[in-house]
Amino acid sequence: MEYTSGNFLCETIVPSGELIVSRTDLKGIITYANDTFAEISGYEVNELIGKPHSIVRHPDMPKSVFKELWNDLQTKGSWNGVVKNIRKDEGFYWVYAEISGVFKNNVLIEYKSIRTPISFQDKVKYQLLYDKLKKDSKETTRKVIYN
Repeated sequence: MEYTSGNFLCETIVPSGELIVSRTDLKGIITYANDTFAEISGYEVNELIGKPHSIVRHPDMPKSVFKELWNDLQTKGSWNGVVKNIRKDEGFYWVYAEISGVFKNNVLIEYKSIRTPISFQDKVKYQLLYDKLKKDSKETTRKVIYN
C-alpha cells in the first residue's frame, strides 16, 4: 500500500463538543451517518451509507484492535477504545469510540458508534502503542521515504 498524497500526513482535528455518530448492520455496513461523521471523514453522508465502516480504517491501525472490537461486541455487547481513521482525501483523524448493540424486541439488530475527540497526549501514546503492536505481530508498518 502506498500513499503519495501530502494529505496522508495532515490531521483533521475533531472539534471539542462534537459527536461523530454512525450505525452499522451486524456485518459492519453503515446504515446511518450523521453530518459530523461525513464532515470529519471528508465523505458525503450518501457516500458512507451502504459502505463497510472499514472505509475509514487507517493503515496504522493494528488488526488486533479490530479483532478485540468484534470479540467484545459479541461477548460483552460493547467496546470502547481509541481509533485512528483515514479520511477520503487520505488525511486522518483520531477519536475515542464507544460501540454498543441496538436491540429491537430483545433482538440485536445493529451497532451504534459514538466517537469523540482525544487529547494530543493520547494521540502520541496510541500512535506509539499501535506502531509497536503492528511491529510485534509482523503486520505491515509505515515507512516514510523522501526521494
